[in-house]
Amino acid sequence: PDLEFDGHSCDVANRLHAQSQDINQGVDRGDEETGAGDQGMMFGFATNETESLMPFPIDLARKLTNKLTELRESGEIPYLRPDGKAQVSVNYDEDGNVLSLDAVVLSTQHDETVSDDQETLKKDIREKLFKAVIPQELMTENTKEHINPTGKFEIGGPHGDAGLTGRKIIVDTYGGYARTKVDRSACYMARYIAKNIVASGLAEKCEIQLSYAIGVAEPTSVMVDTFGTGADIGDKTFEEIVRENFKLTPDGIIETLGLRDTTYKQTAKYGHFGIEGLPWEETDKADDLAKYIKG
Repeated sequence: PDLEFDGHSCDVANRLHAQSQDINQGVDRGDEETGAGDQGMMFGFATNETESLMPFPIDLARKLTNKLTELRESGEIPYLRPDGKAQVSVNYDEDGNVLSLDAVVLSTQHDETVSDDQETLKKDIREKLFKAVIPQELMTENTKEHINPTGKFEIGGPHGDAGLTGRKIIVDTYGGYARTKVDRSACYMARYIAKNIVASGLAEKCEIQLSYAIGVAEPTSVMVDTFGTGADIGDKTFEEIVRENFKLTPDGIIETLGLRDTTYKQTAKYGHFGIEGLPWEETDKADDLAKYIKG
């Protein structure tokens, strides 16, 4: 259609079309089980480091950004504007326990009233955000704090940086802590499985890998890595437990997680995993899985 942009007329060419019939013949089988839409490997992860069963760094970064929004919307810090981001680097010991924070990075958009007064902004962030959210025993003399490290931050959103999504893509995963893949449905299922395994007590940390062949409904492989934290499950293998308790075909994933009824709008901020209310974050299979633990 003919459109006008910034005073100039322009044409938009729509090149979208239906899926290739060559691919669709293996995916859409009528009354038969739907085949996988592509080949590939998908990952899911969970750890008992936090209540959300997410890695500690991204969990804390998310709490910081949630509190930042709260401070802006309540007017407690009146000069804040909507754009903001956080990054947390953590020191672990050899057993995987959180020792301290290596660095905390927070950038927040603000209005022009504090553009030349960054010290006031930094003081407010330290007092009203960092002290309210960060466990202070994790802050040491070596912890590095970076607040608006580039200086003033008046221009935000897609107009300023980060493309159309307005956020960095790593926020959609596990904060760089674990492997992941952009294929969504099986990644959601893998997270669901991993989270239920950890919630059940079968493991303290768990990574699930599912692989598929295009046009084939059942996964070609199921791999479970508990990083040496798995409970005694006797003669059963974790793969057998997963296959017995979870529907891993495309239709099974859609049905289990209600993917056709899910409101995906809530994934547009704060990421796809560790967000309360999303169906793949439920731990409704934990009791069933706990029965496999040998007494």
